[in-house]
Amino acid sequence: MKEIYLAGGCFWGTQHFLKQIRGVVATRTGYANGSTEDPTYEQVYTDSTGYAETVAVEYDPTEVSLELLLDLYFRTIDPTSLNRQGEDSGTRYRTGIYYTSEEDLPTIRAVMERESAKYAEPIVVEVEPLKKFYSAEEYHQDYLDKNPAGYCHIPVALMEYAREANK
Repeated sequence: MKEIYLAGGCFWGTQHFLKQIRGVVATRTGYANGSTEDPTYEQVYTDSTGYAETVAVEYDPTEVSLELLLDLYFRTIDPTSLNRQGEDSGTRYRTGIYYTSEEDLPTIRAVMERESAKYAEPIVVEVEPLKKFYSAEEYHQDYLDKNPAGYCHIPVALMEYAREANK
């Protein structure tokens, strides 16, 4: 198994989207790359901790490649929007790809370059090593499964696409 950490705005929708992809074996919402220890949602929400709402993705590379995961991730975000996705704004909603293995960097860079060519404006997705990750509170885990009418910035059609993308 491999892992990658993806910040795509509100982590509820990002988690719900990613866990539907065949080959993704586990997802967990949490807070990545901030400055405090063991932050709470209430602290992260103030934008004073430096954390981004992020989804930890564990995947089987024999079933889904990192390249495909990143291609699908880019379909769910506006990579030119700084600290905003959908109706959510603040540094906690920034976009980012946080890696734990240097060997993932060539793939990440190739996808970033390909995505950059699609836009007139620069893309603002952070690419950094994962420094810290803390799991979010239990009520944030699988939130949209527990609350199907909950807010999500990712269109329903994209959710369906994720299910079908790599069958």
